[in-house]
Amino acid sequence: MRLFLSIPLFAYLLIAANLAMLSGPIDQSWLNLILFEFRLPSSRQIILTMSDAFIISAIVFLYIETFKATRTSVVSIIDHALSLMVFVIFLIEFLVGPRLGNTTFLILTLASFIDVVMGFTVTISTAKRDITFGG
Repeated sequence: MRLFLSIPLFAYLLIAANLAMLSGPIDQSWLNLILFEFRLPSSRQIILTMSDAFIISAIVFLYIETFKATRTSVVSIIDHALSLMVFVIFLIEFLVGPRLGNTTFLILTLASFIDVVMGFTVTISTAKRDITFGG
């Protein structure tokens, strides 16, 4: 279980996005696949596509990664290094992969970048607080 928690959640999102966007014919986009639809009390119909699900997942993962960043241990340093590697893979694939050059993958890449910056920022802030209380 600790190994699962030490791997950045965005790595799983990267794998899922690659599977969804790189499988199938080039002209068919899995991103527009309708996963769920429902009607609001206002009679407005909401349609959730694969693209929407990826973006919602990224937001939820950012929330969870924020809590993971508050740990001060060797595992958190490894987690930050892996998060940085995941972001670099996101960025390279976005820039180089023709099937991954879309707005959904751009948003996932930006969320991964925010995860890296936020992780280092929260860890540094937590470490400063720990040092201040310890001295």
